[in-house]
Amino acid sequence: MKKLVIPGFCFAVLSTTALYQAIEADPASAQEIKKKVVNVQSGSSLNIRKSANTSSPIIGNLVKGVKVTVYSESNGWSKLKVGSRYGYVSSKYLITSATTATKVSTTTEYVKVSKGSLNLRKSASTGASVIAKLAKGTQVKVYSESGGWAKVNANGKNGYVSSKYLSSSKPSSTVSRGLTSKPAAVSSSKTTTKYVKVSGALNLRKAATTNSAVIKTLKNGVTVTVYSESKGWAKVKVSGSTGYVSTKYLTATKLGSSSKPKPAPTPAPEPKTTTKYVKVSGALNLRKGATTKSSVIKTLNDGEKVTVYSESSGWAKVKVGSSTGYVSTKYLTATKPGSTSKPKPAPAPETKTTTKYVKVSGALNLRKAAATKSSVIKTLKDGEKVTVYSESNGWAKVKAGSSTGYVSTKYLTKTKPGTAKPSPAPMPSEPETVVRFVDVDASSSLNVRSGPGTTFAVVTKLARDTAVTLLSQSGSWSKISANGKTGYVSTFYLKQKLGSPEGIAVSETGQKYNLTLDEMVKLQMGASPQTDQKYKSYIREDAIRMTSSIYGTVLGDWNIRGGAGTNYWKITTVRRGEQLKVLSQVKGSDGHIWYQVEIKDTWVNASPEDVKYYLDPNNFKDDPVKSYQFVKLSQTANLNAAEVNQRILSGKGILEGKASSFIKAGNLYGVNDIYLISHALLETGNGRSELATGVQYNGRTVYNMYGIGANDGNAVQNGAAYAYNAGWFTPEDAIVGGARFIAMGYINKKQDTIYKMRWNPSAAEALGYPSHQYATDIGWASKQVRQIYNLYSLLNNYSINLEIPVYKTK
Repeated sequence: MKKLVIPGFCFAVLSTTALYQAIEADPASAQEIKKKVVNVQSGSSLNIRKSANTSSPIIGNLVKGVKVTVYSESNGWSKLKVGSRYGYVSSKYLITSATTATKVSTTTEYVKVSKGSLNLRKSASTGASVIAKLAKGTQVKVYSESGGWAKVNANGKNGYVSSKYLSSSKPSSTVSRGLTSKPAAVSSSKTTTKYVKVSGALNLRKAATTNSAVIKTLKNGVTVTVYSESKGWAKVKVSGSTGYVSTKYLTATKLGSSSKPKPAPTPAPEPKTTTKYVKVSGALNLRKGATTKSSVIKTLNDGEKVTVYSESSGWAKVKVGSSTGYVSTKYLTATKPGSTSKPKPAPAPETKTTTKYVKVSGALNLRKAAATKSSVIKTLKDGEKVTVYSESNGWAKVKAGSSTGYVSTKYLTKTKPGTAKPSPAPMPSEPETVVRFVDVDASSSLNVRSGPGTTFAVVTKLARDTAVTLLSQSGSWSKISANGKTGYVSTFYLKQKLGSPEGIAVSETGQKYNLTLDEMVKLQMGASPQTDQKYKSYIREDAIRMTSSIYGTVLGDWNIRGGAGTNYWKITTVRRGEQLKVLSQVKGSDGHIWYQVEIKDTWVNASPEDVKYYLDPNNFKDDPVKSYQFVKLSQTANLNAAEVNQRILSGKGILEGKASSFIKAGNLYGVNDIYLISHALLETGNGRSELATGVQYNGRTVYNMYGIGANDGNAVQNGAAYAYNAGWFTPEDAIVGGARFIAMGYINKKQDTIYKMRWNPSAAEALGYPSHQYATDIGWASKQVRQIYNLYSLLNNYSINLEIPVYKTK
């Protein structure tokens, strides 16, 4: 790991006490100097910087109450002297000496270890160097506590110790070492007896601050011995424990006494805490302050339990273990992960349900929500009986077996299969996705509305030739989905086919490979290509032992096949002891009985036929959208910067107006600029992510536009570290520098189309096996191109180059 070295100056060797002395003892010069006092919140500190700006390196820090000598003030910064050098602090955190400044609040505590000694460290970390070792009973002066560490002075030395080894009570068996005096014993004549008066419970804290650790909680009416009271806090002893409580929750009158007037209404107790849970895909930063620029105390895992003290402006003050800090409220939930405590929705009244039957030629998807994009819970067979709770907008909420979900109403019938009724018309299967294209003038756009009518609000606007998914059509309105938005458009402005753009330079080449398509399929099957499609799944009868009429237990490790025989491809593998549901049985091609079984895997090995479909360029080269998987990403699109800024990057946060940076990056590293823009929009959330808008790292603001290095559970910090090391200190640095990383990954390795990123036919041809493939999903290339196509469709000026693979014919 590289270390930052400041030539000629090593501030780290100065202790905190030495630093204060160096600042205070500096002699007056010819300059007009002033005496001032540091005025920051208790427990925090004021940064001393090398120069007068927040990007300058931090060379030290000062706590509240420290007196300083100010040599000059300018533009909100004050010049101080640190050792033999000068430093700068923000003037707003200094007050004149004449102003009454709160002295640094300290408490006296004692080392409490069961054996050995306590390490006094240079900083608040177990990895920090040890300054001294403190014996049991050593008296220390505590300046502040944070994150399980206490900043202390012991035997004239400043440093940090673990808070859990400090006690407000001096151990009777050990005498403090290196001290010339002991604190005077509290006179019993000065103590008073009071009673806790709260509606809930009162925290007994280790020090006189709400940030201090809680020793225990006291119930209403508990008797306490009060040693002293100061600034709203009382030092008390209760049941052998000594600590601090808020004076407003103490009363001199014993609760329940009838000899005195009825006391005033009990004041509100300390704010109640709530319990919540972390809900993130990676890790959540616990920060020192309520801002993303504040230092990170620790990271919290998904599902971790936190105690919430307060919430304000999108931040929550929380405690986790012994650490207190701030987290973003949007990553907290009141529901414990995996909890089933939420009330289940009441089933539809029995009188309103109806019974219907599935009517399809293949299988019907039972989906989690009323949309074709929703995940599939299970598939229903033709003739299967379902209970219908409700029907709306072409979808029915049904229960099939123990599963509840949604199916298309057009595949349900009231007539039970096999009843003596006229033969129905041929049964349809669920339709494939229907794509349409926006047909408006190039200078205008099409309104997508929240409902089927011009009175409904506009959800978004679509440019000419934008590809949309047609969900349904009624009258003159069509329900569509495009660019992550769903709404309604006039059917009049949709067309079925996309014409060739006028004035656009389009060229096409063919890359020939010395492999037949069937040979390529055979090679790819050896790499277990994946799909989320559903197949009929079979296992041989001697692989399971039937435990009921429909369930069996797997007897060993067996392959599940795509047909009744070992000549079919392996879908997945099941292990000894697994339970399988048997749907039917059939005699296989090998003479054995094979069971058709139900498997729960979401992703399985794809069939050779489906692999061949996605490998064959002829299935996509004439498709107006899916043909974009053949766009040469190693050639620039010759974009017009003004047009890109106006039509693509307008309103895209930090990326707005940055077209020239993308064009520069494309030309410099030989990368298609539309591909770079698409990548950046996706990774930055349209230019609004934290990494995109700038993150403070090692005293510098860094930017990361492609999410490079943002991994391993702490995406922002890791992405910022990568950007810092790469020198990305402006948005353009990140756009241009990141393009080099993208180019090095696949494009410079001659995998310069999305098709070649997925299948890499050159490697298969040269090596005789699949290698360096970006994904395992057989449909990945076709799924990636919609965004790139839609960006091209917004422009009038560009060139496009396609490279269509050509496989050898027999």
